[in-house]
Amino acid sequence: MSNPVGWFEIYVQDMNRAKAFYESVFGVQLSRLEGPGMEMWGFPMGAEGYGASGALVKMPGFPSGGNSVLVYFSCADCAAEASKVVKAGGSLQKEKMSIGQYGFIALAVDTEGNMIGLHSMQ
Repeated sequence: MSNPVGWFEIYVQDMNRAKAFYESVFGVQLSRLEGPGMEMWGFPMGAEGYGASGALVKMPGFPSGGNSVLVYFSCADCAAEASKVVKAGGSLQKEKMSIGQYGFIALAVDTEGNMIGLHSMQ
């Protein structure tokens, strides 16, 4: 198994608010995906790229926040994305910090109460 994560979903309550947060912090456009009984907006995907893609999901009966899975987004310098979190409506849980030979991380909470990780090698 070369890359154990194949897909991720971040559950949200307010799709417009969550979509604006992620597009603002990461400078990307999310795309509408079709899903039965749910609203999904996918992050940019490229089969030739490294890592897994995923989507924001709004589904009746599946609340946001309080989850025990942490998704890390790859960044060139995680401090850049961390600096956009508060302005985009989220909060910064942990500013950029070293994790030794594995680079740097920052932890943020999105507008829906989900904690996400930011990772970079610089």
